[in-house]
Amino acid sequence: MLRVEVEATLGDFSVAVAVAVSRGECLALAGPSGAGKTTALRVAAGLLRPDSGWVSCGDEIWLDTGRELDLPPERRRCGYVFQDYALFPHLSAWQNVAYGFRDVTRRRRHERAMELLERFGVGHVADARPGSLSGGERQRVAVARSLARRPATLLLDEPLSALDARTRARATRELSSTIDRLDVPTLLVTHDFTEAAMLADRVAVIDGGRVVQEGRASELAAQPRSAFVADFTGAVVLSGTARGGAGGLTRVDLDGGGQVSTTDEGAGRVALSVYPWEIAIEPPEAERAGSAQNRLPAEIVSLTAVGNRVRLGLSTPQPLAAEITEASARELGLERGAKVMATWKAAATRLMAG
Repeated sequence: MLRVEVEATLGDFSVAVAVAVSRGECLALAGPSGAGKTTALRVAAGLLRPDSGWVSCGDEIWLDTGRELDLPPERRRCGYVFQDYALFPHLSAWQNVAYGFRDVTRRRRHERAMELLERFGVGHVADARPGSLSGGERQRVAVARSLARRPATLLLDEPLSALDARTRARATRELSSTIDRLDVPTLLVTHDFTEAAMLADRVAVIDGGRVVQEGRASELAAQPRSAFVADFTGAVVLSGTARGGAGGLTRVDLDGGGQVSTTDEGAGRVALSVYPWEIAIEPPEAERAGSAQNRLPAEIVSLTAVGNRVRLGLSTPQPLAAEITEASARELGLERGAKVMATWKAAATRLMAG
């Protein structure tokens, strides 16, 4: 198991994070830029000494500030994949990977480097330099290099952020497959919740240098404990005042106007969340149909195609976003400025502290 406990002050910003990752498990430290994610990763790797901290991997203690124990990075058996991959530009792909080997003959270094490159499907670019490789190829070479020393843990710092959108989907699948095959704890840093959900077994959401919620991605999305977590997982967050309503529902009078219902219990000032794909769009004059309790008149301010779906920006007293199929958008004849009715179920509305 990898254990990382960090307390550090960086200027006016403080970080206090404690996480544990089991063998064969991937934990994502996820949150916005400046939340403290990379600080924890750098402490684990020995690239930053905190004011107070502990890092251990299995039976090895790498950092114990209480005993003034701080192993240098080269003595910590960890593979580190940097955000920009940090490949040596003057070396070929195989030479970059072979750089991690110690006390091995040149011939054997080449053989072992080729074994790793072939494992990640980039053996054909072994003699090419990083500048001539695609983003996905550079990523796989960097991962191969990080595993050259047979590390006891793998640390990934925003491993997909340097890729363009066209490359990212395939690279995500390949990296997910790589992580699944590893029998070591993996700690991943990302600012993208979707990326964390695809790559990690558990997600620790960080805000302001603190872990505010931890669990499986599906748990965080279904039961966010705060408006911040709801917003980070991709939900629309609205604010208002809750009170009891008919039929066991809670009514929320939205700030700025409008009212919605939820099956959650609450009273007083609250935040509520609903995911864009749970919001349906109807013509404003359509008769009420189905079980959707919540209906808000809206105006379309933006339409963005995302694959075979369309994400709608909606103007209501508080901004909304809906995600519908491209076919539905075509059938409804949606365009910017159109008046519509946004509808969703009370059961899809989650209540939390503001």
